[in-house]
Amino acid sequence: MTDSAPRPASRPDPASAPEPPSGPAPGRGEGLGVFDKALLDRCISCGFCLPACPTYSLTRQEPSSPRGRITLMRALESGDLAPDDPTLAEESSFCLGCRACETVCPAGVEYGRLLEQWRDHQWQGRDRPLIARLLMAVVSRPWLLRLQGLVRRHARDRRAARGRRLAHGEREQAVSLMLGCVERGLYPSVSRAVRELRPEVTVPSGQGCCGALHAHNGDSAAGAEMARALGERLPGTVVTTSGGCAAHLAHHLGRDRVRELSDYLERTGHRPAGRVTVGGRPARVALQDSCHLRNGLGVTRPPRELVAAVADYVELPGAGDCCGAAGTYAMLRPDDSRAVLDPKLEALRKLDVDYVVAVNPGCLRQLRQGLRRTRSRTKAVHLAELLAMAARSEPEGEPDPEPDPGQGTVAGPAEG
Repeated sequence: MTDSAPRPASRPDPASAPEPPSGPAPGRGEGLGVFDKALLDRCISCGFCLPACPTYSLTRQEPSSPRGRITLMRALESGDLAPDDPTLAEESSFCLGCRACETVCPAGVEYGRLLEQWRDHQWQGRDRPLIARLLMAVVSRPWLLRLQGLVRRHARDRRAARGRRLAHGEREQAVSLMLGCVERGLYPSVSRAVRELRPEVTVPSGQGCCGALHAHNGDSAAGAEMARALGERLPGTVVTTSGGCAAHLAHHLGRDRVRELSDYLERTGHRPAGRVTVGGRPARVALQDSCHLRNGLGVTRPPRELVAAVADYVELPGAGDCCGAAGTYAMLRPDDSRAVLDPKLEALRKLDVDYVVAVNPGCLRQLRQGLRRTRSRTKAVHLAELLAMAARSEPEGEPDPEPDPGQGTVAGPAEG
């Protein structure tokens, strides 16, 4: 999109926003105390982040870039902008939170943490979007999450998660599968596929939300507490099929304890069995990265190698770019979400692959909706489903038939 691309009428005039400084933030007094000063001062305003930012690519407007948003954060902290300034409200919402900027920043700015602090301040009470408030209320009630699992039949396990017995009476560390809020309701076949692939993985009952939804929607304190509480309910290593949940849990429980599925399979020496075929030939399969798995945890190679082991892997141009799901973003800003997704759908059209694999349930939802909308023959599946397909060696490589609730609409948060 060119510099002259129109911006939505509801978006404030970028001319009213402060200009980016030419260097590091000047020393300030106490300020409002919204941000961690050390994090905020780390930005040197070099602009390396601009080409990596999806919203800057859409608008070519400085306030819609990481550098521009940090300028807005500084203006809020110093009191140069009033807390109710419309540009602050707009840009804190318009940001996808994909953290692509962190991977190219020479100063090591932890933009994801700054965004959480910004929304903690900006999205309080009724200033938090209504949809986000409703979803946060739902996932805060574990009994509601368990209820949808009863209806949708996600993986269950009555065994105690104690690990296998080894020589000399010792036990291998237990491995617990975390059931994501979205996955257990919309995609229960994902957790069932994990159990097919690795029967040693247990599924402890009574799981609640990991807290990523809260952390990304203005209540990072509750998000941290929910992560710790879930960690206490899940013995041993925590395996998750959601890249977003993996990054959030790893931050609070420790990187060594939390593993996204592809990362876990690689580290435990998993060798995929079988091949996925379509019409008697090897299936052509692309992969869409999870932003937080790629940008937050640096996991990119394992899912690609697993796909390549069971199909003809085709690299998707822009696979590391955000698909526009971004947690609740697809519901809060559906038009912007589609604008971010559309170039990816066009790239998939040109590749004409049989499948595109997601490693995050929210991305899976976003891709399925977009592919359906464009009448594409490409099917979106989760990595666990693809590997289970191969292991079953189904002739046409079809996943278990599973209705997709809310076809044609966005349903459910996309954190996990």
